[in-house]
Amino acid sequence: MATYVFSDVHGHHKTLERLLERVSPCDEDEIWVLGDMVDRGPDPVSVIRTCQSFAHGHVLMGNHEAMMLDFIHNPTDELSAFQWEMNGGYTTRAGLVRLSEFELLDIIDWVEGLELGAHISVGGRDYLMVHAGLRPLNFSARSRWTDVTMDALLRYQNTEDLLWIRDEFWGQPTGFVDERGLGPIVIAGHTPVPYVEELADTYDRPARNIEGECQIMHLGASDATGGIADRWAIDCGAAGGAGWGRIGMVRLDDGMEFYEAVLEGE
Repeated sequence: MATYVFSDVHGHHKTLERLLERVSPCDEDEIWVLGDMVDRGPDPVSVIRTCQSFAHGHVLMGNHEAMMLDFIHNPTDELSAFQWEMNGGYTTRAGLVRLSEFELLDIIDWVEGLELGAHISVGGRDYLMVHAGLRPLNFSARSRWTDVTMDALLRYQNTEDLLWIRDEFWGQPTGFVDERGLGPIVIAGHTPVPYVEELADTYDRPARNIEGECQIMHLGASDATGGIADRWAIDCGAAGGAGWGRIGMVRLDDGMEFYEAVLEGE
């Protein structure tokens, strides 16, 4: 069994289909989706349906799913409508209105039940999964990391931070990984890697490869972390569409990365 993670598909269903076909995860594999399935791209509803279909799938809430729910529950709220529209919600809204009442309620119920964060262990390494990032609070590399302490760290986070934080997360170490390289790594999307590069303290490689394509970045490796990057940025800019964005996926078991570029019309 392998464990795969991706994020921020933003409605580009055909791109996601090609990526999954190439990677070919089996039913026993775990697949983690760190939010922002919807908005901007042409087929957000199909992205949701695909993410619902994973045999061992785990999907987290993103800020775009939260905006969608805010509008659905408050359709006469002009601020909610404006915020969602300005962030590409018109593509999701167009897809939702074509659904039957049963299909719409099924999607709404499922999205409402999505978690804001989670932690897993793969190959002896702990990972904290969130959409946007988190704050260290009073946790540090001196903490004894257990399921209980990681649960507590996530539980005491501010919801707005988990969905929206950028600068304060990407711009400084978490303090969770100690000088022996022990402690949980935080994996997040939300901020496309070219912007992460502008905010980052230290990183292992630029946001774009030699061909100019976005790629996953690892941040924060230093002597204080035993050379281990404490943050991974996996939003490869699919929201930007063709000519700019890709969907990036990482297999945690061996660090293998997979990419699929968004093509014109999808």
